[in-house]
Amino acid sequence: MGMSPTSRRARVRALTGLSALALAAAGFAAAPAAQADQPGSEFAGNSHPYRHGAVPTKEGAEHANAASAAATRTSNLKFGGGVNGVGVTTGAPRVYLIFWGSQWGSQGTDANGYTTLSGDPSGEAVRAQQLFKGLGTNNETWSGVMTQYCEGVAKGSTTCASTAAHVGYPTGGALAGVWVDPSAAAPGQATGNQIANEAIKGAGHFGNTTAASNRNVQYVVLSPTGTHPDGFNTSTGNFCAWHDWNGDTTLTGGAATSPYGDLAFTNDPYVTDMGSSCGQNYVNTGNAGLLDGVTMVFGHEYSETVTDQFPAGGWTDSSGAENADKCAWKGVGGTGGSQNVAFATGSFAMQGTWSNAVSGCQISHAIVH
Repeated sequence: MGMSPTSRRARVRALTGLSALALAAAGFAAAPAAQADQPGSEFAGNSHPYRHGAVPTKEGAEHANAASAAATRTSNLKFGGGVNGVGVTTGAPRVYLIFWGSQWGSQGTDANGYTTLSGDPSGEAVRAQQLFKGLGTNNETWSGVMTQYCEGVAKGSTTCASTAAHVGYPTGGALAGVWVDPSAAAPGQATGNQIANEAIKGAGHFGNTTAASNRNVQYVVLSPTGTHPDGFNTSTGNFCAWHDWNGDTTLTGGAATSPYGDLAFTNDPYVTDMGSSCGQNYVNTGNAGLLDGVTMVFGHEYSETVTDQFPAGGWTDSSGAENADKCAWKGVGGTGGSQNVAFATGSFAMQGTWSNAVSGCQISHAIVH
């Protein structure tokens, strides 16, 4: 069943370092004036415009408007013109994992060097590290689907010239750092602003204190079991995860001021708290499928961040759906459905993402350099 992200609201942003004329010449749009929300939300409970690329629960997707779902299945993605000079992640993507809150418990290290946490009953921490360390290894071409997208083309473009700056391939792994922040308990129901500020705190921890050092980076803020970041696993949070950037003025609590330049971040709740609603056993049966939803959801948000780094300046369709939105809960197997993908760090349940090259979902695509 298809899905689209939430309705979008244009935001007032300052141009940083480039004139509007220079941005236009490079194919980037100047910051637009505020506008009303636009329709396009395909599932109930996701009316917040900052929940970009939100993975709906399976039930939410199944109750989506059928006509809207059909539309998002056929329209290709278009370039949004960029935000503050950024459209997509053009260098090798780097992912920093932030385990937020004292509830994660005591830290350890397993035989493979992964951080383990006593407050992690499902083992999501190790699985996340394996996933992001495995991207760009084993000659995997799941990441290749994203490399067909670019920036530096005219707003509204659906294709990329070979000379354009394409999405980077995560050669040798995307995992750049892991930090457990036990300084305080993670909020029971964190606002968007609080999640963004935790990402900013993480940037400082990792020493990424300039806009240049954050250009190809995404911060994944993982909340502990039993918490409800932005209403996850409540009647107001019919989603499994979403991504955004710190300067989004529609975030609950407002935009988060970053002294380190603009930052891309993801709200990744404790996915297994929602069981099959967020993908448990979607691809694999029994214990082998316990963390299917974790890798599918985390991969979903990763792929959308690299193709739409500061939403919605990157690639979205006419309804506002990002590349992974259009292929979520599409079924198992085939050329574009969810299935196991082999990385050097193991085999992972992953979903397909949208490919303009074939006007459909693909699990694999040749890497575009």
